[in-house]
Amino acid sequence: MVKARTPGGAVIHRSVEDHGDAVTVLPFDPERRQALLVRQLRVAILKGHGVQASLEAPAGVLDEDDPADCARREAMEEAGLALKALVPLGAAFVMPGISTEKMHMFLAEYSAASRVGPGGGLAEENEEIEVVEIGLSELAAMADRGELCDLKTYSLVQTLRLRRPELF
Repeated sequence: MVKARTPGGAVIHRSVEDHGDAVTVLPFDPERRQALLVRQLRVAILKGHGVQASLEAPAGVLDEDDPADCARREAMEEAGLALKALVPLGAAFVMPGISTEKMHMFLAEYSAASRVGPGGGLAEENEEIEVVEIGLSELAAMADRGELCDLKTYSLVQTLRLRRPELF
């Protein structure tokens, strides 16, 4: 429970989750017009929503000092991708009403040569991640149909659509 004073002077108490910062990256292949996502079990959405797994951009908790380095590490661990240049999109609070988590977001081009590992996440963390390559046009259609249940992925897809509409 956190105690804070409002601008009007009232004292309020709120539950706040101190989660720390995180990163996410949407890898896309502009030549083949594909994106590389991961599918994994998310217990929080399984309960009460019946969603078995979430299709998401690779992401993780910020362990390094540099968000770009962390995004590269997550892309390797989860998707087996060696990413070089990342396009930073900024950072935003994920749930500012209850959490301190700020998500650093990136886009990154990849090619078949960038796939240097199996991905799948860390065995010791039981991540059991499935790597999914999907066409950008299908990804856009999923966003339009409301089928992307992960907000960070939805935001990244829509940002890529705005910045690189020719890929869709």
